[in-house]
Amino acid sequence: MSAESAHRRDTFPPSVLRPAELDAFSRGGGARTIPLVTRARGAEVFLSGQTLFDGGAGIPLHTHNCPESVVILEGDAIVEIDGHEYEVTTFDTTYVDAGVPHRFRNASDTAPMRILWTYASVEATRTIAETSVTTRVDAEHHRH
Repeated sequence: MSAESAHRRDTFPPSVLRPAELDAFSRGGGARTIPLVTRARGAEVFLSGQTLFDGGAGIPLHTHNCPESVVILEGDAIVEIDGHEYEVTTFDTTYVDAGVPHRFRNASDTAPMRILWTYASVEATRTIAETSVTTRVDAEHHRH
């Protein structure tokens, strides 16, 4: 084992993360986030997690300071990217560059929708378009 490999195991032990066994944190409006790969788990390069949307739920238009990719894991969604709306369904994937306004909303009023998100930085931030308020993505991972 190389010294670099040993260092990585000391700072970032291999993990199996089971979303059904992890806490979900409310983002308001019927959306809940389950953090997966986080700085608290030793991530140094990217963040990932899931967001669950109740029927009719959505998140406000926002931007990030780094690229983001989202995979629809369950249900149907409407994604708005830079003023254009797209219908997306299970396993459809988006890639949105830093600074591009976007948002997701559940296309169904009754069925749940779930996404897997990955940010290209552990320093990822979210800026809400309507208020210009910027917060760290990992600051959402606590009880409100």
